[in-house]
Amino acid sequence: MEQERYDNLKLGEKGAILSIVAYILLSILKLFVGYTANSEALLADGLNNMTDIVASVAVLIGLKLSQKPADDNHPYGHWRAETIAALVASFIMMAVGLQVVYSAVVSVFEGSHQAPDMIAAWTGIFSAFVMYFVYRYNKNLANKINSQAVKAAAKDNLSDAWVSIAAVAGIIGAQFYLTWLDPLTAVLVGFLICKTAWGIFWDATHDLTDGFDEELIKSFKDTALRVYGVKGVKDIRARNYGNNAVVDLVLLVRSDLDIRLAHDISTEVEKELMNTYDISAVHVHVEPN
Repeated sequence: MEQERYDNLKLGEKGAILSIVAYILLSILKLFVGYTANSEALLADGLNNMTDIVASVAVLIGLKLSQKPADDNHPYGHWRAETIAALVASFIMMAVGLQVVYSAVVSVFEGSHQAPDMIAAWTGIFSAFVMYFVYRYNKNLANKINSQAVKAAAKDNLSDAWVSIAAVAGIIGAQFYLTWLDPLTAVLVGFLICKTAWGIFWDATHDLTDGFDEELIKSFKDTALRVYGVKGVKDIRARNYGNNAVVDLVLLVRSDLDIRLAHDISTEVEKELMNTYDISAVHVHVEPN
C-alpha cells in the first residue's frame, strides 16, 4: 500500500510536467500575438500562463518532496509537502491576478483603445482547447491517485481555459467598435485568476489545519459501528497528510472481553475502514463499556 502511494506521486509528476510544457508554449504564443495584435486581454492571459509555469513548478517540487521517506524530523513522512506546494501555487496566482486587475482597470479608464487583430481571438480559441485537454488529463489523473496538488493543477487548467474564452469574447466584442471591451475583459480575467487562487488556498489551508469532511467522518463512524463486537464509538478524528487520510478512533467494547478478542475487533475495524475508504492508516484505542 505504501509503495502504491509513492508510485501515485510519480504519476502525479507527469501531470505537473504536462502543465509546465503547455504553459511555456502558450505563454510565449499569447504574449507575442497579444503584443503584435494589440490585445490587452490576450496579454493578460499570457501573463497568467507565465505565473502558472511557476505554480506548476512548485507543484512538481512538492510532489518530489512528498516522496521522501519518513525520518527523525518527519516521523509521519513528507506527504504534506504536496499540500504546501498547492498553497504556494495559490499565492503566486493571487499576486498575478491582482496585478492583472490593477493594470486592466487603469487601462479601461485611460480610454483611446484600438480593436485587436482577429488573430488574437483565434489564438485564444486554440489556447482554450489545449488547456481543456490538459485539464481533462490532470483531472482524471488526480482522481486516480487522489492527489491534492494535481487537483489544484487541474482547477488551474480549467480556469485558464475559461480565461482564454473570456479573452476571446472581449477581442470579438472590440471588433464591433466596443474597444473598451478588450481591457474590460482583462479585468474579468484577473478576477477569475484570483477566484481560482482563493479556492486552492482554502482547500490547502483546510488540510494543513487538520480540517476534514464531517460527512466522511460520520461515514467512518457508521462503518465502525457495523463491525461485530463494537458497542459504540466514543471518539473519532481524521486528518490528511497530502493524499493520505489518517483516522483515530476510540471504540467501546464489552468490559468482560478477553484482551485478544478486543484486539481482533479493533483489527477488523481497521481493515474495514482501510479497504472501504482507501485510508492509509487507522489507529484504534479500545475501552471497556
